[in-house]
Amino acid sequence: MSGSVPVVPVAPIDVSGPRVPMYTPQFAADPHRAYREMREKYGALAPVELAPGVPATLVLEYRTAVRILNDPERFPADPRVWQEGVPADCPVLPMMQWRPNALRNAGNVHARYRQTNTAGLAGIDQFGLQSVVERTAVSLINAFCASGSADLVRDYAFPLSFEVLNHLLGCPADIAGQAAEGFRAIFEGVGAETGNKLLVGALQRLALHKRAQPGDDVTTRMLEHPARLTDTEMVHQLATLYGAGIEPQQNLIINTLLLILADGRFGGIVLGGSLSTRDALDEVLFDDPPMANFCISFPRQPVLVEDRWLPANQPVVVSMAACNTDPAIRAGQLAGNRSHLAWGAGPHSCPASSLAYLIAQEAIDQLLDALPEIRLAVPLGELAWRPGPFHRALVALPVRFTPSAPLPERI
Repeated sequence: MSGSVPVVPVAPIDVSGPRVPMYTPQFAADPHRAYREMREKYGALAPVELAPGVPATLVLEYRTAVRILNDPERFPADPRVWQEGVPADCPVLPMMQWRPNALRNAGNVHARYRQTNTAGLAGIDQFGLQSVVERTAVSLINAFCASGSADLVRDYAFPLSFEVLNHLLGCPADIAGQAAEGFRAIFEGVGAETGNKLLVGALQRLALHKRAQPGDDVTTRMLEHPARLTDTEMVHQLATLYGAGIEPQQNLIINTLLLILADGRFGGIVLGGSLSTRDALDEVLFDDPPMANFCISFPRQPVLVEDRWLPANQPVVVSMAACNTDPAIRAGQLAGNRSHLAWGAGPHSCPASSLAYLIAQEAIDQLLDALPEIRLAVPLGELAWRPGPFHRALVALPVRFTPSAPLPERI
């Protein structure tokens, strides 16, 4: 018919062809190469596997990601329909499954949980937090400073993140140890089902402990919030805080230290004092964010995005690392630039980003001030990255330095 608008065909994401596996050591060793190759082949949206037999769509372009993150109606975070067909021992299920928390809900339910979380976090005294990080850092540094060598993952970043978060939550050491064991299994995807049970058990104990012995801590403030969360709901709010406060915090510290130690351009400037640790953190949040691929949504029906139909009830994962390095938006100067997606965007953006910055910056500054001659103990190419579809995490960061006497510890 004259004057009619031609129909432009659109293509679905290929759900039958080969998918890019994101769980292999090869992917972990050079994810940026994989992102470039996927962008060249597929454009904004790529077919991937998060684990064997777990298909997903990976978002690779910045503007597409921002639109998805700000469209919770078409891209809800609720995975319950999806997980009905997922076996209980699936290694990525604990990171993706439905829980009664802000991360995996929408609308009024999401608002209730998020308000409780933000109220708990809002009561943190940032000056007091800085002192806690300093004391923890000094104690850890003193444990290895006389030896001349350390693994900064095992000896510094992990225990620091762990101890600081437990202080903020008011968590006793025995409960904290069980929670750490569970979360490690969940993030590694090895024994994840058992790890999930360990974690839930530990957090149940913590919720009951703080009901009986309230204090000036995040857990108590959440328990006392007008939303009046049940013990079960509290367990899952605490799980979210542990998920965000240990593994990603550790990775942010380690990835920034790696940049400072390995990049002569950056390391020389930072250690020379003309570029701040905060700028080093921002470069890492662009290039190697601690959660490289996350912000998962589950469309309830097929959705048209960038001339592609995304299938219903299949995960859509935002690659913060790929989107931050999208050539369409990437500028050369990163100092002072905070436009990265490392904290997410939209209604599910991280409510604790300022705290994460503070903890990481203080931890890094304390270490570099105490050990100014610190250097990598192995060639850069010998460092190994832990496999997994979500995190960007080194197995270890071995360093050497001139042995020194212990620092005076603050009481």
